[in-house]
Amino acid sequence: MSTLFIDEIEVGMERGLSRTITDMEIESFADASGDRNPLHFCDVHAAGTVFKGRIAHGILTASLISAVIGEQMPGHGAIYLSQTLKFRAPVRPGDEVDVICTVRDVQTEKNRITLDCACRVGDTVVLDGEAVVLAPSRPT
Repeated sequence: MSTLFIDEIEVGMERGLSRTITDMEIESFADASGDRNPLHFCDVHAAGTVFKGRIAHGILTASLISAVIGEQMPGHGAIYLSQTLKFRAPVRPGDEVDVICTVRDVQTEKNRITLDCACRVGDTVVLDGEAVVLAPSRPT
């Protein structure tokens, strides 16, 4: 994807992606993060939890927001300033997660954009929040 410069970003713009969460991604995320909670790996353990089965790491799902920001809007050159997250429902291995980031505010003078971010599995919002991002300026 190409970079969107701050002067190209407008309130209401959206970017997103869809991705199926696999066991391999859960394993890779555990390797990277060190989080090997049996809730993510053991069917017997997970069956006894409130979720009644294995789930993906919540932050693995949230990382898909980072992919939208870093690759699409604003894209390469984006710098994360903050992110809020609300985990609303579990994501299970094999679920397809749809991510949408929508521009809520543009502060051109500060090169900042505020994005409303939502992750869904089907019609269910599994995670949402707000990201504040420093967008690149057009080279002079």
